[in-house]
Amino acid sequence: MVRSQAADYGFQLNEFDPFFNFRATQYLLDHGVNAYVHWHDTMSWYPNGRDVYSTSQVPLHFTAAFLYKIFGAGSSLYDFTIIFPVVFGSLTAIIVFALVRVMGGTTAGLFASLFFAISPPIIVRGTIGWFKSEPLGLFYGLLGLYLFLSGLKSQNRKIAFGKLIGGGLFLAIGFASWGGIEFFLMPLALFIIALPFFRKDHKFLLWAIPLFVAATLAVSGGFARPGISFVLGIRGFALIGPTIFLVAMIFIQKFSREGTALRNSLAILGGSIIAGVAIISSNILHAPSFRYLNAINPFLTSQDALVDSVAEHATPNLIQNFTYFSTLMLFAGLGIWLIFRKRSENQNPLPIGIKNEMTVFALIIGIVGAYAGGTFARLDLLTATSVIILASIGLAVITSEILKKRTQVKPPEISKKGTQGKISDNSKKGTTQGKKSTYALGMFASISYVVIIVALLLVPTIYPANGNWISVTKSPPTILNGGSNYAISTNDWPATLDWIKNNTPPNSVIASWWDYGYWIQTLGGRTTLADNATLDTNTIAKIAKIFLSSPDEAWRMLHDWGANYVLVYVVGQEFSSNGQQLYVLGGGGDESKKQWFMRIAGEDSSKFLQDDQFTPTDYFWQNTLLGKMFPFTPVTYFDPNTHVQSATYQSGYIGVYSKTIKYPVDGNGPLKLVYSSPSLNSNSSGIISGVLLYQINPNYVLQTSNSNIPTPQVNSTTVNPTTVNPTSVNPTSDVGVISTKYGNIVIKFRDDVAPKTVANFEKLAKSGFYDGTIFHRIIPGFVIQGGDPNTKNGSRDTWGTGDAGYTIPPEFSTLKHVKYMVSMARGLSINSASSQFFIMLGDAPNLDGKYTIFGQVISGQDVVDKIGAIKTDPATDQPIDPEEARMSKVIIQSQATQSTTSPTNTSSTG
Repeated sequence: MVRSQAADYGFQLNEFDPFFNFRATQYLLDHGVNAYVHWHDTMSWYPNGRDVYSTSQVPLHFTAAFLYKIFGAGSSLYDFTIIFPVVFGSLTAIIVFALVRVMGGTTAGLFASLFFAISPPIIVRGTIGWFKSEPLGLFYGLLGLYLFLSGLKSQNRKIAFGKLIGGGLFLAIGFASWGGIEFFLMPLALFIIALPFFRKDHKFLLWAIPLFVAATLAVSGGFARPGISFVLGIRGFALIGPTIFLVAMIFIQKFSREGTALRNSLAILGGSIIAGVAIISSNILHAPSFRYLNAINPFLTSQDALVDSVAEHATPNLIQNFTYFSTLMLFAGLGIWLIFRKRSENQNPLPIGIKNEMTVFALIIGIVGAYAGGTFARLDLLTATSVIILASIGLAVITSEILKKRTQVKPPEISKKGTQGKISDNSKKGTTQGKKSTYALGMFASISYVVIIVALLLVPTIYPANGNWISVTKSPPTILNGGSNYAISTNDWPATLDWIKNNTPPNSVIASWWDYGYWIQTLGGRTTLADNATLDTNTIAKIAKIFLSSPDEAWRMLHDWGANYVLVYVVGQEFSSNGQQLYVLGGGGDESKKQWFMRIAGEDSSKFLQDDQFTPTDYFWQNTLLGKMFPFTPVTYFDPNTHVQSATYQSGYIGVYSKTIKYPVDGNGPLKLVYSSPSLNSNSSGIISGVLLYQINPNYVLQTSNSNIPTPQVNSTTVNPTTVNPTSVNPTSDVGVISTKYGNIVIKFRDDVAPKTVANFEKLAKSGFYDGTIFHRIIPGFVIQGGDPNTKNGSRDTWGTGDAGYTIPPEFSTLKHVKYMVSMARGLSINSASSQFFIMLGDAPNLDGKYTIFGQVISGQDVVDKIGAIKTDPATDQPIDPEEARMSKVIIQSQATQSTTSPTNTSSTG
């Protein structure tokens, strides 16, 4: 019930990823397993697409599809996936009971199940509609841990064998379901290292631990993700290394002389630590991704603006931790103290059946889980799990001791002689009265204890009214409040996406900030440039750059990319003053994310923002595409404390805006507004959650003649067209050979369709024009572009603007811009081609019939790919190291000569 509160706002999937997971599950059901495994999703990351099987949480899609086949009769898959996380969250409460019961007994297990059922950090990432990786990953991961620990405790070796195999299987499925489960590797590694010190049945450990580890790694390696890199990398080493240490320790202890076992064991431990550090430091193992390293070292967050911009990657603050855990922190600390106290007093067995190695595991997972969640907000689930384990054990221990003391005091006996029986001995009277007093005192202490415990558990669930454990987990589905800071439910996003689906061409490509990609694909049915998979940081940086560029520059980049529409989202508050509708902006839309756009794009924010790092400057409103897309104009600024107004921004003042559509549907600007969502069109006061969709005007004429934005075009400010005589070359026998650091690229000319263009290229090559130039524009999956003489010795800001001093006419044909085709760059004028050319790294049908294809790479395709992978500046697409992309020489050879001789600087076998 607690997990289902969000349904009060509307029965929808929540957040962003669930929409992709729903679409992927639907694809699996509609097309089958084989099609799903080979599915290249062309609706995402245009024009490259995405291999879904290798970049997704595959068990989530398979589990949902399998269960839907069994239990989904009569319901839609969409509704089924909305309920899915609530069901698995409830089932996980049972798994937690079983897991903690193994470590601390039935009482501890019951407490753990209760705490898990109402734990805010677990619920907020497992609420109704949260069809994401965490609920299922936590279910499989904790089930794997339970089977592992239960297998170690089992007295029946056959049962232990089955449980250990099952533990490895389900833990590996947990890894594949949610990457966060991989943080269980650290407590497992430390636990395996500790086992030979705490357990004496070493023969059992010698096969039990290797069996569990082998099962875990075998199943993990069978998935595309985490895959074989998991097994052969640092994460696999976290299991393999401790297992080797355990085996070595057992043999050392077995063959050591009496009195030397401990010394030898410590020596092996020290040597293993040194060896492990050396292996990890050597970089011979596959390293984990940045976000895992970030969880280990939270100071890395600020080094990646994209990671830093995601709220769930932030480090939780003290207030958030106390709100989430409050009294559980008290019980967890009590649990640690009681465990250590009992061990220091050498009481064995420990209360409520806790065995030594299980206590060690509880301590280890508690410490590691608390650290992981303390560095990475999304891993609060692990912190919650660890705190729940320790708090449950601590509460069970103290409860056992308090109630045991009461049961040890028997109630005073009543005479069995009937009502006539009397106690004649005064000493007996005193003894009876003493027993009554002691019993009453014990009863009072027990009742008082229960009252205190119940109060401590109830307080965080009811106080404060709007921030307790129950209310804090209730929030609208993101699709209904847009991910804003307001607990509202509007139709703005569903209405926008429905309009997109029904009113834009099916092959449309929509540009937006990456947050909204999955919504546009799933509910709008349209292709996007980026989405929440965040597969390519450079692409996201480029989108940020577009939003912050001048409208002309942004239009050129969007047009070149093949986008047809661009979407923006804005949140604010509307009010009326003197009959005028005014607005205050801020609340979680793009108006609140723009500072992250600047960081990710590598821009200086001082140009766009005032000193409060939020209020836009006049430059932002007048000179950026984002400023023009926001339908607002500054009216005044006011001090919220004194209500003093100012026509210009003053430090601490808040901007007030009027509504102004700058790109109307009937305008001739770079964009045309074709749709705005309902709240933007309302004249009533309140929260606006506005979505605006602009069409990229295909007929727009640039207002500026020069631009530093690199496109597969040359600057069109030069000269009158001239012609080149194509009869000066043999149309069938020549090829072009471009020598680079990585080897030669051989181009077969297509003078059958573009004779003038081929002749022009050969003329320039024979004159040495191209020698020493570089591929100055490199976009993975799209093009590598070169041929600009400015790249020989001109400054970087001139790269992409140079030419041969004349232009040539186009020669369009039916050839397609597919991978390894060679085409001429040009400006806006179709007659502006000159010297620059580009080689395709992927298919781009939006270029067909607009640029002149004049050749095809027939050898050295690997060289093209290597140049396409060179590290570039995300803001300009220029190579960081020009020498990596330099054309040392470009020559023309006959095909006969080329087949028998090898040009200089050949290092490629292509």
